[in-house]
Amino acid sequence: MVGIQSYAVYLPVPRLDRADVARVLGGRGRGARPVASFDEDATTMGVAAARAALRGAGAVGSLWFATTRPGYLEKSNAATVAAASGLGEEVAAYDVSGALRGGAGALSAGLSAGDAVVVASDLRYGLPGSADEAGGADAAAALVVGPDPVAELLGSAALTTEFLDRWRVPGEVRTRTWEERFGVEAYVPLVERVVEDVLGQCGLKREEVAHVVVSTPHARARTAARRGFEAEQLAAADVAHLGYAGAADLAVGLALALDAASPGDVVLAVSATDGADAFVFRVTEKHAHGPRSGVEDAPPGQPVSYGDFLNWRGLLPREPARRPDVKPPVPPASRRTAAWKFGFVAAQCGSCGYRNLPPRQVCLRCSATGGFEPVSMVDVPGRIATFTDDWLSESVQLPARVVAVDFDGGGRFECEMTDAAGRELAIGDRVSPAFRLASVAGNGVRNYVWKVRPHLEED
Repeated sequence: MVGIQSYAVYLPVPRLDRADVARVLGGRGRGARPVASFDEDATTMGVAAARAALRGAGAVGSLWFATTRPGYLEKSNAATVAAASGLGEEVAAYDVSGALRGGAGALSAGLSAGDAVVVASDLRYGLPGSADEAGGADAAAALVVGPDPVAELLGSAALTTEFLDRWRVPGEVRTRTWEERFGVEAYVPLVERVVEDVLGQCGLKREEVAHVVVSTPHARARTAARRGFEAEQLAAADVAHLGYAGAADLAVGLALALDAASPGDVVLAVSATDGADAFVFRVTEKHAHGPRSGVEDAPPGQPVSYGDFLNWRGLLPREPARRPDVKPPVPPASRRTAAWKFGFVAAQCGSCGYRNLPPRQVCLRCSATGGFEPVSMVDVPGRIATFTDDWLSESVQLPARVVAVDFDGGGRFECEMTDAAGRELAIGDRVSPAFRLASVAGNGVRNYVWKVRPHLEED
């Protein structure tokens, strides 16, 4: 028996009020959508979801990472997600990038592997005023596949068709689309076919399905496809009102449906992009006390102005700080310090027990020169010892909030604090590590680092 063993959803803290967009561009706007912060990308959000899903889960043999907004082409982004998620070199990591259907493809590959973690993460935006900007949602989800699941796989089906409906040229911001009516004519019959295929394979009728997820970027096609189901079957995946999350949308919707499911419930998840994919799961007794997505426990959203959002996405460049250009990380040095840079592993002194952050050859406390043990600091909270605002930082969002943190159990580290814009800081505030983006150098190298964010128990 194979299926989803644990799962998690990561939602970035910033929220863009659609009414704020309407005040600038005209028209109407209701509600708010989650947007990745200035120091987040698909990779960092994927790491946050993967670490949460892997916490307490068993070993996995592979990682599958899906996104339409990869930080790199040619270089693997999945390898970075694996390293920062604490997975060893023996875990194979593969990218499924570029197409919206990659989210369904990664899930199919992970289920076929039988012991994998499927990570889907995406940023959704386009030119100002576009439908993708208004109706999108930045989010990530991770599904750990294993033999002792909370939701066992009953069956899956897929259809592939070639037609030009929406496309984006590499390097461009704008996604071009054909008219909505064409999407309805193309996708609704595909959804009907794949649903009949998978339910027939499983020997189920529509009324026996407790929860249904329908994921597609086409609003009218989604509305039409949902008419074949009852409102109560669709309610669970709609509870968060997030918007379309791109390659992560199927996994996010599935996680929300599992949150609402009870043992014995059947969950149907359907994705319609460049064809159609359908997965049927039955929730097991293990789910009664099993993991949840974490959406209900997520920190409250913080409003971000439309101007800041456009600046973060590079659509409204601002005058940078008068400082030298950012130097890119040096590949040999990054490779030597990979355990620290991506894993946030400190060196604990064998003589006095002090945790040295970053690791060093001589202990800061007792000057010992050997006997250091690697200690992961990723899940170790701490308290702010001191802080300041840096207006001369190369950070996109000024001022940069710089803090010195005393971690529980020992160890002090100075770094930037994230998710703290407009937040009053105080000495003693609780913080937790977060994998984020420090900068992007002129040669395109992305400098990933560990920062800290307000501890969830404090939100």
